[in-house]
Amino acid sequence: MQRRTLLRAGLASGLVLAGLPTRACEFFSANLRVKHPWTRATPEDADSCVVCMVFDEVQEDDRLIGIQTPIATGAELVGPGARPGVIDFPIPRGQVSALSEAGTHVRLLGLALPMEAARVYPIQLVFERGGALRADLSVDYARFR
Repeated sequence: MQRRTLLRAGLASGLVLAGLPTRACEFFSANLRVKHPWTRATPEDADSCVVCMVFDEVQEDDRLIGIQTPIATGAELVGPGARPGVIDFPIPRGQVSALSEAGTHVRLLGLALPMEAARVYPIQLVFERGGALRADLSVDYARFR
């Protein structure tokens, strides 16, 4: 009887925790929220990778103007309206903006190592108004396999 009671209590607390919203992939500046910065796993010889993320809860207009990480020598914005060698991504107040594989995205250049699935790497996002924000870059499954 006691074992059954403990089992029920454990299941009940697990259900409560499962209902809580997860914030593991959310990063906040004073001005906005960054949701799930991610890239795909890369082959051993890859020199670059695509970085995607979502910006929301934007309190005032801002711009992503830089990205730094120890896993790459540089970064560039790629997609419609992007200028070579410049990261300048507008993030309008009150809207949801996204860097995505299908549209505008950041490409990390000069990878120091292959991006391995299920790993997390440090990344620093630099905003015009919000300043620097440390985040985690999650590596999702590989497309090349």
